[in-house]
Amino acid sequence: MTEWVQDWVGMIEASLGPQVDWKQVVLIGMTPVFVLAFALEWQVMRRRGQRTQFHWKEIAANLSLGASYQVFEVIAHGLFVATAAAWFYRHRLFDLPVNGWTILPIFVVVEFCYYWFHRTSHRVRWFWSAHVVHHSGEHMNFTMAMRQSLLYPLTGWWLFFMPLVLLGLPPGVVFFLYAVDLSYQYFVHTDAVGRLPSWIEYVFDTPANHRVHHGRNPQYIDKNYGGVLIVFDRWFGTWEPELEPEVYGIPRQVHSYNPLTLNFHEFIDMWKDVLRPGPLALRLKHLWAPPEWVRPAPRPRGLRSAPTPAER
Repeated sequence: MTEWVQDWVGMIEASLGPQVDWKQVVLIGMTPVFVLAFALEWQVMRRRGQRTQFHWKEIAANLSLGASYQVFEVIAHGLFVATAAAWFYRHRLFDLPVNGWTILPIFVVVEFCYYWFHRTSHRVRWFWSAHVVHHSGEHMNFTMAMRQSLLYPLTGWWLFFMPLVLLGLPPGVVFFLYAVDLSYQYFVHTDAVGRLPSWIEYVFDTPANHRVHHGRNPQYIDKNYGGVLIVFDRWFGTWEPELEPEVYGIPRQVHSYNPLTLNFHEFIDMWKDVLRPGPLALRLKHLWAPPEWVRPAPRPRGLRSAPTPAER
């Protein structure tokens, strides 16, 4: 790192302690930029006569969810995330250099980890119970990016980045670059920007690519997981182009602006499913199966299954 970066890092650590949550330092520092960008977006859409995506009760809920997310992330970092990351770093396999030559490849690998975290957050209900908060918004504007769950550290977003720490990257570097990734994503949550030049659409996550991700249209569900890059979606078969207007929200829409309801409705429903009577293996499957999975109907007592060909 250059001398001025080292001085800046030292000043932050002197103020906040050695286990700084660099992710939240960046995101909190970017908050005035986010608010200013939203004000600009609103003005642009107002002049176009396109204000249907600005539902003020939902915007207030988005801001409330964003604030609670930031506060709880800081608390969770101090309670256990920093300790867990430090444990992985103590057991690192190598000491990987972080400099001007390596920072871009490291960022791409952080994005790769984010892709799999994001994809898992849609296909495993335990992680979906937190991520669903982000997708339950029905009006696309910049504040939807702030619609985040305070359950994220409990469900374990940070686990997806620990392989990088175990390989030898300092946790602060990983969390800082993840914050850069998240900061970029704020600006793809908008209807104000149409399709960009084809080469940009091919490589990067763009507003058009990300609108697809938030659509509950059948062909759009569980597509376009990338944060900054969209190439991993193209390589792993999860890319979908924007061909029709999106209907935003989730298949089982929760109609509430209450931050507590929005944060906990799916988490509570998941545990209700786990606690329903039935075979233990099927009950626990609610934790790792896809969100749409339902238990097979129990076979009525005394009803024998159809004979196999060998039994006939």
